[in-house]
Amino acid sequence: MTLVKYLLIVLAAGYVGLLALMFVFQRTLMYFPDTVRKAPREAGLPEAQELTLQSTDGENLIAWYVPARQGKPLLIYFQGNAGGLDLRVERFRKLIADGSGLLALCYRGYGGSSGRPTEAGLISDAAAAYDFVRTQYPAKRIVLFGESLGSGVAVALASDHEVGGLVLDAPFSSAVDVGAAAYPLIPVRWTMRDTFRSDERIAMVAAPILIRHGERDSIVPIRFSERLFALAREPKHFVRFPLGEHSDLDDYGGIEAVKRFLAELPLH
Repeated sequence: MTLVKYLLIVLAAGYVGLLALMFVFQRTLMYFPDTVRKAPREAGLPEAQELTLQSTDGENLIAWYVPARQGKPLLIYFQGNAGGLDLRVERFRKLIADGSGLLALCYRGYGGSSGRPTEAGLISDAAAAYDFVRTQYPAKRIVLFGESLGSGVAVALASDHEVGGLVLDAPFSSAVDVGAAAYPLIPVRWTMRDTFRSDERIAMVAAPILIRHGERDSIVPIRFSERLFALAREPKHFVRFPLGEHSDLDDYGGIEAVKRFLAELPLH
């Protein structure tokens, strides 16, 4: 019995220690930025110019900007939690090929932008990007594109700003739902700081919504996207990709789905 008690104490202490480490370092486990600043031309997108925007709390934010042609939408792009804009260049080239514009944002702590990423910080960064674009284009021509974690940023922005459309790529109902599913033995719902509760915000989005998701996505399972879609207002569209995983939807016609959606938007 003494040995059993000792083992239980050791296991309990180890579990509590693990919880403490995950709580302290949770943002390190959530955000994986490439901090290196890369010029658009260097990354393979010479059409874009590099801008520096400023958030309301004083962070300097790097962004890549391609103006939209007359009558075309301007997409504000919010990347996922890992890497940098250079990893999305092929997608960007496809999105702007028809004259659509692009403002791709490096969140704080990413791609040469100052600061460190947090949920409140990323939403503040998104507002700075929107404010810049809004000086150039009417709200109806502004479309938000959120990829994975960026879907939480895009939904938050669209919930209290006027936009012409919202594209969500592999989104979630909330980041805390994804975390709780990934770590079932950890009380994620009690300890997670950056929860990105898109499920509580999506009903406030008045713009048309497109959700794209792969049925083989093991990082953000499609059920979380379906839950978010059920909470969204009309008009809304859900495109499923039976062979799609988390980051490869463009290989299965994902860009074409976006183009169809954009073509149907009332941009005026």
